[in-house]
Amino acid sequence: MRKLAFAGLAAITAAVLTTVGVAAADPPPSSLVQVSSFGANPGALAMYAYTPAGLGTGRPVVVALHGCTQSAADYYAHSGWPELADRWRFAVVFPQQSTANNSLKCFNWFSTADDTRGNGEAASIRSMVDKAVADHGSDRSRVFVTGLSAGGGMTANLLAAYPDVFAAGGINAGLPAQCATSVVEATNCQQNDQRLTPAQWAAKVKAQYPGYGGPWPRVAIWQGTADYTVHPVNGTELRDQWTAVHGVSQTPTSTQSLPGGTTLTNYGGKVQLYSIAGMGHGTAVDPGTGPAQCGSTGAYFLAGICSSYHTGVFFGLDNGSSTTPPPTTTTTQAGTCVSASNYAHTQAGRAHQSGGQTYANGSNQAMGLWNTFTVHALRETSPGYWILADGQC
Repeated sequence: MRKLAFAGLAAITAAVLTTVGVAAADPPPSSLVQVSSFGANPGALAMYAYTPAGLGTGRPVVVALHGCTQSAADYYAHSGWPELADRWRFAVVFPQQSTANNSLKCFNWFSTADDTRGNGEAASIRSMVDKAVADHGSDRSRVFVTGLSAGGGMTANLLAAYPDVFAAGGINAGLPAQCATSVVEATNCQQNDQRLTPAQWAAKVKAQYPGYGGPWPRVAIWQGTADYTVHPVNGTELRDQWTAVHGVSQTPTSTQSLPGGTTLTNYGGKVQLYSIAGMGHGTAVDPGTGPAQCGSTGAYFLAGICSSYHTGVFFGLDNGSSTTPPPTTTTTQAGTCVSASNYAHTQAGRAHQSGGQTYANGSNQAMGLWNTFTVHALRETSPGYWILADGQC
């Protein structure tokens, strides 16, 4: 960032806006297509899209938001989302910010004129979703959003403003929804504990769509422990915010070690927090041809683990096809207890899936998305009757 000069830009503005990235000098690759007309665009954003060849109808849509000074082409080139789209068959929308809106091309995650329902950039992104769905006959129940830093902050706000549009989100080095409403507040949010309770954080989300009574989006949070741009406290605050929105405890239901020094804590299948030891500010990628690898390194695309892959599995984009550790089974006087992925439970006859959601056989308790990444413990209390038993196996 030392190479960038912005005459007249106040120091505090620079502290907020130098959130991520290096601008892409090249034009968008030919496979990344600009959509020139996509409906109402009050936020004056540009829409780019990647569509796998031969994509059928009824497939998901992922919206991927770049960071400051970046472009749609930059996020397309490094994040890994296009290769996952080819593998799992979904469309990707890459919104792009402009210097006319923000000197460093940050999405304005700290402005109520841009990050609230029906307004500015948030409304433009909603229009892009509608355009993608119309163009591809996409499944409206499987629309997802993810983003890096300023894009991560906007992701959180979109989930709060449009819970009826987005089924889940992935927030990479981002900020809690509605943490800030000004540049000064944004700097404070990036660097400091706001000392709010989970209930207070949740209230900020629910105030964005008063009267909404539908399901809230599930959330995957990615945070480096050595991030000094968006400090690690933001990962904790996001965890507090979205667990409270979903009404689940801030105590993890499971903890798992993943590659790249990553610790995954799961909260009732609704919220997941990925903490990456020693990682600074950026999106985690893992170049290679392995089944869990994707992306390429670059400025603020840091090697270790492919966050897009794991986020995609969390979204259920893999349709349960990814590998998962074998189930853990114990037997007690209270009956057989099995800890496994939702996909493994259904394959073994302990649960069933309907509409991409998983339910325990017998009790019919909701277990979340049908995939290999959401893990629950089930206990058989009588033949064929299974109940949730997280933390008991």
